[in-house]
Amino acid sequence: MPRAASARTIVLMPTLTTRLYIVRHATAEDAADGSDDHARRLTRKGRRRFARLVRRLAAAGMEVDLVATSPLVRARETADILAAELGTAPPVEVVDALAPGSDWQALVEWTVQRDAARVAWVGHAPCVGRLVAVSIGDGSAAVCMQKGAVAAIALDDGPGQPGELEWLATPDMVRRR
Repeated sequence: MPRAASARTIVLMPTLTTRLYIVRHATAEDAADGSDDHARRLTRKGRRRFARLVRRLAAAGMEVDLVATSPLVRARETADILAAELGTAPPVEVVDALAPGSDWQALVEWTVQRDAARVAWVGHAPCVGRLVAVSIGDGSAAVCMQKGAVAAIALDDGPGQPGELEWLATPDMVRRR
């Protein structure tokens, strides 16, 4: 008969990521001929619309412990807005695996290593749509993520295992009053 786990053992167990938020960067400047795509910044309108969406989501109970972002400027700016508007100011980390061409396995490993219950990944289309599809166990699904969209996925068995898409919110859902 197996022994019961001691309280000390339970305390040392890693946190199981139970909520994953996948975010497409907000609206950015158009690419100019010959300019560096990595340096494109968010537009004022993109910042404003995304901030308004995050404030609404935070008021509805969205909480994040850690934010991972692509190294591209527009994604980093989106991640910073996300962290600032949530009110809890979760740390933001640049994760190369979120750059265009996202690396699913590297993201799962990064998430497991960080030991956080609620994590947000900020990246680019079409990769974020594929990340949502793989996160819910259907890598062939077509998930269209509008600029500034946020998908919430419940992960009962942790990252790397199929989860359940709970909701997908877009800036268009939160109109100025």
